[in-house]
Amino acid sequence: MPATRCEICGKGPQFGAQVSHAHNVSTKKRYPNVQRVRVIIQGAPRYRHVCTRCLRSGKVQKAA
Repeated sequence: MPATRCEICGKGPQFGAQVSHAHNVSTKKRYPNVQRVRVIIQGAPRYRHVCTRCLRSGKVQKAA
């Protein structure tokens, strides 16, 4: 099972309702786009599960 929670911001799955045209309601889960990335943490490269929002906003620095 892949990681579903960002280790930087803590973003996890969100729950909602899927409503059909006949108004049949079922629950569904939306997962954040979490990538396994080498990032610099305390001066050393480490593998972390990071959402793409944190990567895009510059909250983490990718290791070269």
